Amino acid sequence: MKIICIGRNYAAHAKEMKAEVPTEPVFFMKPDTALLKENVFYIPDFTKDLHHELELVLKICKAGKHIHEQFAGSYYDEIGLGIDFTARDIQAQCKAQGLPWEKAKAFDNSAPIGTFVKKSDLDLQTIQLELKVNGERRQLGRVSDLIFSFDKIISYVSQFITLKTGDLIYTGTPEGVGPVKIGDTLEGFLNEHHLLTLTIK
Repeated sequence: MKIICIGRNYAAHAKEMKAEVPTEPVFFMKPDTALLKENVFYIPDFTKDLHHELELVLKICKAGKHIHEQFAGSYYDEIGLGIDFTARDIQAQCKAQGLPWEKAKAFDNSAPIGTFVKKSDLDLQTIQLELKVNGERRQLGRVSDLIFSFDKIISYVSQFITLKTGDLIYTGTPEGVGPVKIGDTLEGFLNEHHLLTLTIK
């Protein structure tokens, strides 16, 4: 199982990160040890500035390589919510030195995942995702805000990496990312579906 993450897929988020809006999908990967299915997350000792990034997650349902965008929709059958936790201080240090920054993104438990909804039960044109921290809205995004659509992402990534059943694609985060602290409760919503709850320890 692979975790493939799309970066800067919402223009407003790229702006808040002072980054250019990409002209083609940007992706990186997390190992399977990053996946967290429990509802408790422990802040690792190596970071003092851990940020939440709520994302729509596609679950790949069959293997594919060099997938044409026209057929990409048949390669996922469920959509859920996940968080791409980022050690922002570590990421900044790596960027300043021109180094890869996997250790800021791919550490153990950095990819909490919630439950999934069948794609057939959703109107793919009106999907909305929302993150609340301690009951207050922090992030709100709509699928219509995506720079690159689900089908474009699947098609593009499959030109480089074979997709397999069970792979997860984190599709990017909307604006509003920010720090979390011990004691926070994070809740993720996909439309009216409450799919994710996470307590920070």
